[in-house]
Amino acid sequence: MYAVAGRWDDVAEVRKLMRDRGVKKEPGCSWIEVESMVHVFLVDDAVHPEVNAVHKYLDELSREMRKLGYVPDTKFVLRDMEFDQKEYVLSTHSEKLAVAFGLMRLPRGATVRVFKNLRICGDCHNAFKYMSKVVSREIVVRDGKRFHHFRDGKCSCGDYW
Repeated sequence: MYAVAGRWDDVAEVRKLMRDRGVKKEPGCSWIEVESMVHVFLVDDAVHPEVNAVHKYLDELSREMRKLGYVPDTKFVLRDMEFDQKEYVLSTHSEKLAVAFGLMRLPRGATVRVFKNLRICGDCHNAFKYMSKVVSREIVVRDGKRFHHFRDGKCSCGDYW
């Protein structure tokens, strides 16, 4: 709540309190099955063997999405940093990495199905609507609350994520 309100001193105090008490936030994690193998992505993943290709593909997709009107919503970055850094942080969300990997590796036209341990953020939700339109594919994301079926720029949840 403090981060959304831009109260960064209060954010730092709460995070210090959490560290001191040993409270840890569960990291974002998403997974997808491709060719009978489960591929797991963490937020800001640097471990997956194809992560560099995934980032390159996401950059290409982002350019096409922006042509249709997509603008990264940096209010979903809950850290105090420069605007450009916030856009980068959004691009490293685990669900974006998993969806991009699926788009790269699954057969053309196949539905991309990703599972996520936490609730999808508003920027990722919006990005997947644009992505589904750019690539003309169905993207299904199961987050901690519900299934989201993205097709032709719309989501089955009616944007009630």
